[in-house]
Amino acid sequence: MSAKFLPSGPVIPRRLVFRGRSARAFTLLEVMIATGILFVAIFAILGLVFANLRNARLLQQAKVDAGPLAADLYYTTNQWEEGSDSGDFGDLYPNYKWQSQTTEMLTNKFFKVDFVIIHPDGIIETNISAYFWRPNPPAGGARPSLLNTQ
Repeated sequence: MSAKFLPSGPVIPRRLVFRGRSARAFTLLEVMIATGILFVAIFAILGLVFANLRNARLLQQAKVDAGPLAADLYYTTNQWEEGSDSGDFGDLYPNYKWQSQTTEMLTNKFFKVDFVIIHPDGIIETNISAYFWRPNPPAGGARPSLLNTQ
């Protein structure tokens, strides 16, 4: 079956005509909706990318370890007493603070020392406990302290 041609062009069947336009074209509303969906998807993907980049940066920042505090306490203290102490790390970790709480666990010179490292924002970053037992402490020759105490 062949289409009828008029001098102005081919005849478009009535069922393909929508309010005077061909049904093959997109309306402005359809284009706007598709553009909106595209932008929502792009911003969702960008949000995920930025969140992953932030998490990767957080993983790269090394946390301050309380292990040197325990080692410093072990080598510089001959006798332990119950109580608390605090200080900072000097130039090693600027603006970081530390606190310790010493408790005698048993009557045979067995001590528990709780260490807390405080981030410059005031958030507790690290919290560990160390146990020490030294019935016969060494005389005199303690190693000098590496950390500043207040």
